[in-house]
Amino acid sequence: MIRIVAGESAAPQRKRAIEAFLAIGLVLLIAFGAVVASSISRNTDAQAAPAPTAADELKLGYFGNLTHAPALVGLKQGILARNLGTTKLSTETFNAGPAAIEALNAGAIDATYIGPNPAINSFVKSGGESVNVIAGAAAGGAQLVVKPDINSAADLRGKTLASPQLGGTQDVALRAWLSDQGYKTNVDGSGDVAINPTENAQTLKLFQDGKLDGAWLPEPWASRLVLEAGAKVLVDEKDLWDGSASGKPGEFPTTILIVNKDFAAAHPETVKALLKGHAESVAWLNETPGAEKSAVVNAALQEAAGAALPTDVLDRSLQNIVFTVDPLAGTYPRLLKDGVEAGTTKQADITGLFDLRALNDVIAAGKTGQPVSAAGLGQD
Repeated sequence: MIRIVAGESAAPQRKRAIEAFLAIGLVLLIAFGAVVASSISRNTDAQAAPAPTAADELKLGYFGNLTHAPALVGLKQGILARNLGTTKLSTETFNAGPAAIEALNAGAIDATYIGPNPAINSFVKSGGESVNVIAGAAAGGAQLVVKPDINSAADLRGKTLASPQLGGTQDVALRAWLSDQGYKTNVDGSGDVAINPTENAQTLKLFQDGKLDGAWLPEPWASRLVLEAGAKVLVDEKDLWDGSASGKPGEFPTTILIVNKDFAAAHPETVKALLKGHAESVAWLNETPGAEKSAVVNAALQEAAGAALPTDVLDRSLQNIVFTVDPLAGTYPRLLKDGVEAGTTKQADITGLFDLRALNDVIAAGKTGQPVSAAGLGQD
């Protein structure tokens, strides 16, 4: 109802009322437009950054070494493929870490089991953009084995030793240990002690032929040189780790699981599925009776490396390895230092190397142990 005041006609009153209604309508229209614009903006953002999806394929690298038994068992028993579900699993084998890193950085594989030093080196070279360590796989299982007439470090001057590959974890460990003994080594093979990076199978043959004086090797190759070629242990690497960095005396990372950071960002659920399978494979190794475990591991080695192991070699090797999902992150500053001193990597900040969040989610969901720590070098 429009009220008419004495002395005022009805027309101006109606005009003002109409103007008021129009103003209110304009305000409501603007508000509605803002809501619509906000909704469109959110939808546009969602389209620009689609939700991560499971990968169509996961390309996984590993070595035909006993220290890579979680991969061997996970593949042989179908554990990894089962956990990956509809994601196709394809694999590639390598002899040593630097070759696997090259494949990972080139996109030929998405994740790989590997030693820690090549992972550190890749992280450093890329400014932290290339890889993340997402789990441990094996600790221990590396030794310096030599000819029987070599009794101490003093006997190594002028000798020729082998490692699996320049810049690999055993190569760095050998160079660091020789440096501690007062020897100088160079990446070109010169120095007080010559280091000849050689494929493991070739190392065995060269040692048998008397062309090598020793080698720093992972299992089962250390055991093969001892039991098949008459070598003896000069250094068991576990004796060089007192546990001050990890809380676990005698344990040092030999094999870890890493992933390409771009792949992990695009397919986090696929990475978590891989970790579920990996954790299950480690648990299988730790819980399965010896005879069954040996049979499965040996069959997997036959497929991956082309030959099964004699029982004595297999038994000796397994005794030297601890299978664990803990990457022992506290040891990495020393590993970096060793690589720098060996001349195979550069000094750098390795904070961010670890992303253990998915692994700890898997551990919590399965109630399979305590969460693992990134030791301040990433997320856990």
